[in-house]
Amino acid sequence: MGFTIGGNREIRSGARRRGRSSRSPECTAVAEYTGLWGWDVVRGARAVGGACSCGRRDCPAPGAHPLDFAPGIPAGATLDEATRAWTEMPGAAVMLAVGHAFDVIEVAEQVGRRALVRLERMGVPLGPVTATPEGRAHFFVAPGAAADLPGLLYRMGWDDPASLGLRGLGAGTHITAPPSDRGGLGPVRWLRPPALDTATPPEARLLLGTLAYVAHRSGV
Repeated sequence: MGFTIGGNREIRSGARRRGRSSRSPECTAVAEYTGLWGWDVVRGARAVGGACSCGRRDCPAPGAHPLDFAPGIPAGATLDEATRAWTEMPGAAVMLAVGHAFDVIEVAEQVGRRALVRLERMGVPLGPVTATPEGRAHFFVAPGAAADLPGLLYRMGWDDPASLGLRGLGAGTHITAPPSDRGGLGPVRWLRPPALDTATPPEARLLLGTLAYVAHRSGV
């Protein structure tokens, strides 16, 4: 199965513009994610005219999933390695593999923004946070949080994560990372970008109480 973005003509022209692709935001971002933060990156599909670049007409998640036939770019990869990968598949989305370096707690974006303000005022250690064009926020937390989420919330007095709009993403899942587009809806953005003091994501229990409380009060 081949990877297409706008047809074969665009792939050929992308290959000719190798010098330009070496300076692309995607290559720079991937080198930072793998080399500086120690995250595994995979190349993802893009939505083109409502269709998925993976080539499947019945794709269940157009432009929002990894490309199964594309090898991943492991933690520690360099800018040159990222550039080569994106030269092979120009236009691929940047996706992060969840479950090794971090898990993700997903909430509604408005809940995430309100919770961020509270958490920062409280001085709670925080990791990176992204916002998707679908209106969801992704909080990076320590690995294992997704499996423990129901139990953690129960011990805090909250019975059902789904009723709060909270969802844990763990091993085997992937998220689209800035600056890539997701599903043709627009780019993923940083609400709180990674920084040297957040290289190690926090334990989920430090955030969950506030996230659950804000979600409950917001009625989301």
